[in-house]
Formats: sequence, structure tokens, C-alpha cells
Amino acid sequence: MPPKNAPPLKTLPQRPPAPHVPDSVLDRLAQATSGSLTTQLYIKGFRQPVLHGLQPLNQKIKSFAGRAYTMRFIPAREDVDVYGNLTTAPSIDNLQWVGVEQIEPGHVLVIDSNKDGRAASMGNMLITRMMMRGARGVVTDGSFRDGVELAGMDFPIWCTGVTATTRLAYHHVADLQVPIGCAGVAVYPGDVIHGDGDNITVVPAHLAEEMADLCEKRDDIEAYLALRVRAGEALWGLYPPSEATRAQHAQWVADGRPPIAPVDPDR
Repeated sequence: MPPKNAPPLKTLPQRPPAPHVPDSVLDRLAQATSGSLTTQLYIKGFRQPVLHGLQPLNQKIKSFAGRAYTMRFIPAREDVDVYGNLTTAPSIDNLQWVGVEQIEPGHVLVIDSNKDGRAASMGNMLITRMMMRGARGVVTDGSFRDGVELAGMDFPIWCTGVTATTRLAYHHVADLQVPIGCAGVAVYPGDVIHGDGDNITVVPAHLAEEMADLCEKRDDIEAYLALRVRAGEALWGLYPPSEATRAQHAQWVADGRPPIAPVDPDR
């Protein structure tokens, strides 16, 4: 029983929607490395923003960043998730197709599959439709079907594996555009989903522009320091960058980014 005088749920204050991250910021974040991004988020107190255990299906890895559109699965039930219940018209028992048709340019569909890969979260037909609607990627902590077709698409697709088993066998789409957990990480609608060759990272929307600024600076100095290490310098005093190293980087940039001369590796 609810406590006496408890307010109805519909009267409770609602969480304000996430700020809209413009495409210009998404395009800048897409160029960031996941290493710099996760380091900057760690400095902000976000210890684990990476969707651990996911792998890209694509043969060609494509870096991207987009706004999260969320889809939440619960376990399927035999009297609801019946193949004959599927219809080509919008239906409460087929929210998956409703979600696909609500996808807008710049979205990344993020599916909470309860880390259950026994049945596919979706397959080639729905993913192709989202790609044509302007989505920037699709992510699940479960499996997809049609792996051969998906692997050949020039579209970011991340999951834990491939199975031909239909979604209806184990999954029911319960909600769209609500907070979810994907691979153990909280994802709110409108968060930025970043992907590169290594990871999928969740960036809170209100930090997106700041992260773009910080990562552009960090990635540039990291590339400079890597050149110095490849030229033979030791790590001590060089990395992580000190104030002196940062000043040297600034001078190197001002000088037009000249080649780094080799040094004695034992110095």
C-alpha cells in the first residue's frame, strides 16, 4: 500500500529534459578519442561512462557522436509477445517500430536489452530504416540478427553478438525515451553517445560542449607527446604533461608544428 497522503505519480515534479546538443558540438565530439573523453569525464567525477563489453559489427569502423534515443526492454511474456500480434499499424504491443519511426537526424538508438543476447534486439530492416531517417548509430547490450548484412553497412552498429533468434522469444519493448541502463551505464534521453574504434562512451548532455573543448586540447597535446616518445624521450617529466611540457607544446604549435628530432633513448 502507498503511504497515506502520497501524491499521485502524475503530480510529482518531472525531471527537466536534457539540453539539446547541437549538431556542431556532436561533430566536434565525433573527432575526440575515447581515451581523452573518458579521462576528462573522470576528472569531472564520472568513473565509468563506457559501455563495457560491446563490439562494433561493422567491417569499417566509423567514429560518431549523436543524441541518445532510448528503448527499454523487459522480459517477454507468452500471452503478449506473440508473432501474430505484430501489425504494420502502430501498436502498444509493437513499440519497437514506433520508436524506429520516431528516430530523428542526429539520434543514436540505445537499447537496454538487460544484457541478454539470447534473442536479437532488432535486425537489418529496422536498422536500415533508422539509417535512412538520419540516425548516427545503434547500440545494444544484447545481440542483433542479420550480422552479415549489418557488417557491410556504412553505419555504426555496436552489440555483444549476433543471433538469428527473434526478439519476441525473450524481449518485450516496454518504454521509449526513458532513462535506461545499457551495459551497466545510466543513459538518459538526449545524452551524447560517442563511439570510436575502441569504445562507446556516454556523455551527459550538459557537459557536451565543455567536453568538446577539453578533448580538442587534450588530443592535440597527447599527439605531440606521442611524437616525442617515438623520438626516443623517456616518460619521466614528459607524461602526464606538466606546465613546462604544456608550454613546450604551445611553442611547438606557434612554430608551425615542426618535426620532432630523435634523441638518445637512454637520456
